[in-house]
Amino acid sequence: MTEAPPLEREENEKDSVESQNCTNCTIDSIQNSDISKTADAPIEVTANSYPPPHTRPNLAQMVGSSLRSIQSAMTNFSTAHPEGNGPIQFHVTPGDLSKLANERSLAALADVLEKAIGSHYSKPSGATDAPDGVGSIEMGKIGDEESPSDKNRLHSRLRTLCRKIRLSEEDNSFSAQDKTDAAETAAAALTSFVLHSSPERGISNHSEAGLAHRKSYFGQNFIADKKLDSFLKLCWEALKDFVLIMLIVLGIVAIIINTTIDLEPGEACNGCYVEGMAILLAVVIVVLVTAGIDYKKQFTFVKLSRTLDETNLKSVIRGGEVVEVVDADIVVGDILSVNSHNLASIPADCVLLGPAAGNCLKMDEASLTGESKLMSKSPGDVILSGTTAVEGSGKMVVIAVGVNSVAGKIQARVYESREEGEDSEEKLEGDEETPLFTKLERLAKQIGIAGTIAALIAFVGSCIIGFGVSRLPAKEYLVEYFITAVTVLAVAVPEGLPLAVVLALAFSSNRMTKDMNLVKHLDACETMGCATTICTDKTGTLTANKMTARAIYLGNNNFNCTDPKQTLGAMLLASVNMPSVEVLVILANLISINTMSESVLYFDDENKNEVTGSSGNPTECALLQLVHDVDYDYREIRENTKGRAETGKLAKYLGDGKQLNFSSARKMMTWAVPLPDSTGYRIYSKGATEVILSRCTSQMTASAATEPLSQETLQSIIEITEQYARRGMRCLSLAYRDLPNGVDFDQLSDAGDLNADGTPALACETSLIFVALVGIEDPLRPEVPEAIEKCYEAGIDVRMVTGDSPNTAVSIASQAGILREEHFVHEEGKGKPEMVASNLKENVLMEGKTFRAKVYRNVDDDDDEEKKEFDQVAFDKIWPYLRVLARSSPDDKLTLAHGLNQSTLFADKDKCKEILKLHNIKVFPDRQVIAMTGDGTNDAPALKRADIGFAMGISGTQIAKDAADIILLDDNFASIVTAAKWGRNVYASIQKFLQFQLTVNIAAVTIALTGAFYVQKSPLAAIQLLWVNLLMDALASLALASEPPIDALLKKSPVNRTDTIITKRMWANMLGQAIYQIITIMVLLFRPDLLGVLPGHLVEKKDGLGPGTGKSNSRHYTIIFNAFVWMQLFNEINSRNLKGEVNVFRGIHKNCIFCSILLVTAILQVIMVEFGYKVMHVVEGGLNRRDW
Repeated sequence: MTEAPPLEREENEKDSVESQNCTNCTIDSIQNSDISKTADAPIEVTANSYPPPHTRPNLAQMVGSSLRSIQSAMTNFSTAHPEGNGPIQFHVTPGDLSKLANERSLAALADVLEKAIGSHYSKPSGATDAPDGVGSIEMGKIGDEESPSDKNRLHSRLRTLCRKIRLSEEDNSFSAQDKTDAAETAAAALTSFVLHSSPERGISNHSEAGLAHRKSYFGQNFIADKKLDSFLKLCWEALKDFVLIMLIVLGIVAIIINTTIDLEPGEACNGCYVEGMAILLAVVIVVLVTAGIDYKKQFTFVKLSRTLDETNLKSVIRGGEVVEVVDADIVVGDILSVNSHNLASIPADCVLLGPAAGNCLKMDEASLTGESKLMSKSPGDVILSGTTAVEGSGKMVVIAVGVNSVAGKIQARVYESREEGEDSEEKLEGDEETPLFTKLERLAKQIGIAGTIAALIAFVGSCIIGFGVSRLPAKEYLVEYFITAVTVLAVAVPEGLPLAVVLALAFSSNRMTKDMNLVKHLDACETMGCATTICTDKTGTLTANKMTARAIYLGNNNFNCTDPKQTLGAMLLASVNMPSVEVLVILANLISINTMSESVLYFDDENKNEVTGSSGNPTECALLQLVHDVDYDYREIRENTKGRAETGKLAKYLGDGKQLNFSSARKMMTWAVPLPDSTGYRIYSKGATEVILSRCTSQMTASAATEPLSQETLQSIIEITEQYARRGMRCLSLAYRDLPNGVDFDQLSDAGDLNADGTPALACETSLIFVALVGIEDPLRPEVPEAIEKCYEAGIDVRMVTGDSPNTAVSIASQAGILREEHFVHEEGKGKPEMVASNLKENVLMEGKTFRAKVYRNVDDDDDEEKKEFDQVAFDKIWPYLRVLARSSPDDKLTLAHGLNQSTLFADKDKCKEILKLHNIKVFPDRQVIAMTGDGTNDAPALKRADIGFAMGISGTQIAKDAADIILLDDNFASIVTAAKWGRNVYASIQKFLQFQLTVNIAAVTIALTGAFYVQKSPLAAIQLLWVNLLMDALASLALASEPPIDALLKKSPVNRTDTIITKRMWANMLGQAIYQIITIMVLLFRPDLLGVLPGHLVEKKDGLGPGTGKSNSRHYTIIFNAFVWMQLFNEINSRNLKGEVNVFRGIHKNCIFCSILLVTAILQVIMVEFGYKVMHVVEGGLNRRDW
């Protein structure tokens, strides 16, 4: 046996003596220890430094201090070092605490404590230089009555604690309770000794100066907002559009020609550059509007985030009082009080001090770690920022905030990498261009090529006719022919298209915001309209995120509420097997009395019977809602019950009742109240079904009578419990019993009844009367089934991705309509299959672990997870059937989005036909367009990888919102369907505009070419065509975009990525209308005599009407321009329809915006013709009455 060093032997001997009364140990036992003699000894911890386990006392004895004594010691320490006497000198750095949050171990906690102890013997952080001969201890004790030796004793006790913590990590001989005690003690020491706070009272100096000092030293609890894109950057992005580039080139060429080549020698310009400048002005307008809308969207998003932050309050203890503060005001050392009642999100990294008695704290860390399993937390454990308390409650001390917290570091790195790591981020992005913009760019290039060819034809044709046929001088007319060719090109290019698209998207995005869709990127509006698959979360998106009673076994009848629009209480009252009034009274009393006072419902101020919210334990709130739904008021029942009333006349009898709290050992809760006739007590119990049933000997019948609980009935209840569980419900049983006066509530059962942990049960909680079995779940939102049905009608597949168990996932997916009868195995002769996970067909449901194993393959036969690569072929064998992915992680979401996006299964026509024939599954005949929902930090990559990312506006993390394209302001799946409808409406609006715009272009190019061949001049000036193509078309685009979406948009399949945006029906509409316009203009062009005017080409030509006559704007060409524009105005009405509808005026009176814009455009045209002499190239003085 290795002999312990003298120091350790002395410590162990002292600890052994002191441990005899360790439960009553106080600060005196700590400070009077002789171990302080060696307080300055260096810390050297090795395995050989300690006695063997069999000679070692237990850890609690070695520490020699209970939690109460260490807290007392810290209280005395804080009293001796009051915060109010000056700035606190902290002996650890933010980096030390951040390291503790990263490592999340007791050893790391011991490191922090030892660092703080060691720093007491050196100059603390922020301390000024001490005078010679004055140690740091004396410097730190302003007003300190404690002697250095007293402090040394305290330090020594903490050193001992740290050493024993390290030893317990290495040696398995220490019991779990010993380790728990040490961790709880260390957490209290961290709070009081290191962070100068108190587990009970929190920060004592919570003045502005005190809090500001902590913020200055440890940092503030917020991350600097992501740097917004500058307006100039957004302008530059907008300028990259192909059509705009063409317009810039065309505008510059026009200015150069009009100011140089087109002028006669000595001729003044007099605004000759107007046409070119107007084209460039069009580009400027488009760029400014596009950038302005995107810039505004950024601030709208910031405003939303700040509004949510301001309403997100947390409870902290300061100066012994509970106060509510926003996340940004939380500082290191604050005592944070959290519970699972409202799924409290943790705003900073913390160390747990202790949950409430008998209340285990469980955390959901999926948003940060991706682990869907709830993590149980004990005192001393680190609680990470961004995680959520979902079960239990507790107090914790804040150790790291802002950029020093784990979530803060991730967020800061994400923001910093936006500029530095754009290349790596591109790998996460979906297609660079959305389906619509890909099609528009392809169309623009085709138009550009066609326009260039038309311009060349015009130039070559004019040259042949002018120089070859008419023998005109080339020097004089070559430039004129070139200008005509440029005009033809200007006619061909749809100058108004970019602005039209921007206005359509902007209008739709603003309207979508009213429908709970905050669009961050304009092109996201349209992309959602092309979506073929929606991968959605369950909790809060498909479900209401509110526990609700949905099934009950009561009075020998099983009631299952499957209609999301109906409550279980309403179903009970409407049932033919409606329970008797006596049964409902017992049920209401049992629930109302045997629930915690903290569990309450909130009612509307005006409509006192309308529930607006709840607070407290979610399960108990679900039961109270059930009481309300069967027309009883739990508040009245509580106030009118002796031993339960806390207010009113009976409050003085509260002590007559007896509460037996829930604990994990008992798995049940009981409340005893005096019977009305004072002959005894009635106890009401609720708890886990297996526990309650084991205590019941009788059951309540449908008439409220009591009968023995038979074995058959017991088995039936067990089967119903299993049925509820398979549906993913949380099962809870209710029971009661009457007891005589004088009963001993603490007496243990001698009949062999045991608690869940095997300890003897209380005698009063046996021989119970079974009342009811309640199934509780987070119910489906009422509007979701209809929204899912609309998705299927629209050809959009819906897949649910959740971290929940398979049974819970299948239950919700079945109710929502994601899973249908065809997805389950049918057995002959057994009728409709039970919709549970075990009955599903292959690959319809998969757990995340199984999914990953199937779609990732090993590289070089290596089992290393990091060396596995994605197998698209294996993925393609799964995804057509996959509808539910359970127990999934955020990485599974990313894999799913990537695999669906890259799948080319549609190209294998034979396989697609086989899948359709055998499984009735239709594979979309093009690449998938993926919409993905997410709310966690780790969901960000999947949101970016999907074609369209939806973040939750209420429950989503900031990083998820930053990565998303659209934010669901109400976290509701139905809003996603609304987005799909608006997206398809955007696509249809742009189709309508293209039908209108290209009709103009076809007619105008034909007219310009005819003019080039006929008189070597276009009858429509470039500026006139610009008015038609830009301002008028922009107004037309806004008018057509204002058409509201209709449900018929969701009756057809999504548009293929590769489909052309112009359909055959649109071509028929455009060509028919263009032919009519061309014929009309040709008649006007070739027969000016019918109009009683001189030919325009002669009037606008020098010496055209005879030698010495000058050129001027002609009445002939002005009439042609006016007629052309009015035909476009009426064609705008035609363009409201894409399917060749006969009644083009149908519903026009319902669209005030369209009618108003049509009227404004008509008025502007009149003004242009009558007063636009020089600018619009029309006849001076305008047209007369006859011309109109």
